[in-house]
Amino acid sequence: MDTPLWHQVLVAFSLVLVIEGIVPFLYPRRWRRLVAQLAMIDDRNMRMIGLVSMLSGLGLLYLVT
Repeated sequence: MDTPLWHQVLVAFSLVLVIEGIVPFLYPRRWRRLVAQLAMIDDRNMRMIGLVSMLSGLGLLYLVT
């Protein structure tokens, strides 16, 4: 029996939260410095970083499924 889409989305979101929480949990000082550096990046470069991240995720998702 297939699991409902909403269940899969919640599982994926939960995994994102776990993965995102690893670095601040293990290295809080480094995380703070990284966030301070990210705050200084201009909007254009931040958008490019976001675009590359999204395209990488889509590419990986395509390869995995």
